[in-house]
Amino acid sequence: MKDVSQADPVTRDAVGVIDVVLEGGPVDLPADLRSRQVARVEEKIKVLHYGGYEHFERGATPLAVDLPVVFRWTGRTRIAE
Repeated sequence: MKDVSQADPVTRDAVGVIDVVLEGGPVDLPADLRSRQVARVEEKIKVLHYGGYEHFERGATPLAVDLPVVFRWTGRTRIAE
């Protein structure tokens, strides 16, 4: 699949990639981890952060095509050693 990261929002959505924003969770979660692109079908996102995973679940899909989908923090799990 060709890189669609610089394509317009309609093109990205048509090939199954959407912009998302992660809300909530640890205050020290870097801003660059809070904005990303994922497959349109994703309902959950897991982010590696300080020896554990921060879990986010999909919120409502915005009405405007050019707005990112918000995933809200639901909890944290630690990596088993």
